[in-house]
Amino acid sequence: MQPDRPSSSSFTSQSDAAPSKVSKAASVCTDSTIEVAAGQDVAVRMYGRKKTGKVSPVVVHFHGGAFTSGDLDNGCTVASLLESVGAVVVSVAYPLTPFPQPVDTGYNVLKWVHRNRTKLGGQGSLVYLAGEEAGGNLAAAVSLVARDQSHPPLAGQILLSPMLDPCVGTASVREATGDATGCKWSEGWRNFLSCPRDADHPYAVPGAARRLAGLPPTLVLVGDTDPMHDEAVAYAARLDAAGLKVTCHVFTKAAQWPDALLQTQTGPLECPCAAGAQEQFRLFFEATRCPVPS
Repeated sequence: MQPDRPSSSSFTSQSDAAPSKVSKAASVCTDSTIEVAAGQDVAVRMYGRKKTGKVSPVVVHFHGGAFTSGDLDNGCTVASLLESVGAVVVSVAYPLTPFPQPVDTGYNVLKWVHRNRTKLGGQGSLVYLAGEEAGGNLAAAVSLVARDQSHPPLAGQILLSPMLDPCVGTASVREATGDATGCKWSEGWRNFLSCPRDADHPYAVPGAARRLAGLPPTLVLVGDTDPMHDEAVAYAARLDAAGLKVTCHVFTKAAQWPDALLQTQTGPLECPCAAGAQEQFRLFFEATRCPVPS
């Protein structure tokens, strides 16, 4: 991990303990179905609502589940934490099918959100992508699609313990799995990549994308003992080397991270790094709130 750099640098590597307090604002969420294209309906869960006289960031969010499982309930922790710092969140029930369908669905939802951003977040609201674990892969992939299509404009992407390396052979993964004979991330990649050639496609494996120029500002959050630690930090370093704005924050003593992000019952206040994540979200939204071209 690179050491801290001066504030003028585009890459900020941070590693410290999370704050002790968490915002306890009640979550407001609604399940609905949106028509993102002719004949294509997608189930979503919306968190937060437009506030009179205020402009809120609007976030398209993808839950985790290692491409083997997961649903809108698994996304409640991260979505609620984003909402707690003022965002309106559209959490996506993307299909658990091989590439490219989950990415195509995510991009269509992003376009729908951009068309409806004023209704969702107010006049002048900015649009972001976010995702944890497998959802972090999808957020990074959809960001690449939006760049290549020159639409919609993105204010930023938030990647929490993103699942970016199909080789599943980094030191952090090996340390986390130990002598186990099974690996959910290996199984997930086998489910997601329908053929070997897919591993060369940047939208399937954004961590290996050869061209990163033009991507929006990025916030990468990862735990120090996180299985995804090495691939997340490596992606942040590549974004930095490409001259992009990126902040990489490593939580220390992050027990249960990232598993706590995927919980469905106990809620966001049980996540050990909840307060730290909230603070990083708040700082990122503040740093990226300048208008982007529409």
